[in-house]
Amino acid sequence: MDGWVVSRGASPPLVEPWGYTIDVGTAEHVTRHVLDAVNDAVEERTVRKVADAVTGTGVALKVFDDPATVGGWLGEGWRTDPEQGYLMSVALTPTEAPAVPEGYRVRVWTRGGVTRVMLAAPDGSWAARGQIAPTGGTAVVDQVETSPAHRRRGLGSFVMRTLAREAVAQGAERGVPAGTPDGRALYEALGRRVEAPLTNARFTAPGTSTCRPTGRPGHGA
Repeated sequence: MDGWVVSRGASPPLVEPWGYTIDVGTAEHVTRHVLDAVNDAVEERTVRKVADAVTGTGVALKVFDDPATVGGWLGEGWRTDPEQGYLMSVALTPTEAPAVPEGYRVRVWTRGGVTRVMLAAPDGSWAARGQIAPTGGTAVVDQVETSPAHRRRGLGSFVMRTLAREAVAQGAERGVPAGTPDGRALYEALGRRVEAPLTNARFTAPGTSTCRPTGRPGHGA
């Protein structure tokens, strides 16, 4: 939680009886509510209570359970992400620096507690990126992306391994990424394991019925 807040420059989490409220402060993402229950511990009545109290657009809700289930508990105005997310984790250990993919230029820098990795293509265009925010023993991996023109070349793996190495150097012992279905495959190949499915929902407009369970198994932000 703290790592994501640092990574996005959001407000410190406000502790709630059911989890946390975080103010992000943008027009499309004003606030997010994160339930701290996971899997079978998630209660329908709690999800409904938190969701029903939301009246303004731009509020997000994160629930660590299957969106096919959680989506049915959300009322009018809620939209679930069409891709299911996954909460994942991995033990971090010291490793050798990965080899830079041939022809690419890498840049690694840390500012404001966030370490970023960028890969530029041979022509200087953007190829891949990612960032990590270590907060004590835990580090949150965030916004790992690869340009469609440069996928399947090991760039995502290079970014993840570099971020993990940087986090270990800063004292982190466990990495916690939230992955999409595509990201899950990469993360699992690097030793990450799924801890829980993740429902990403957003309140779009009162009086509308846009929430739709995806019906897909187990999705990031």
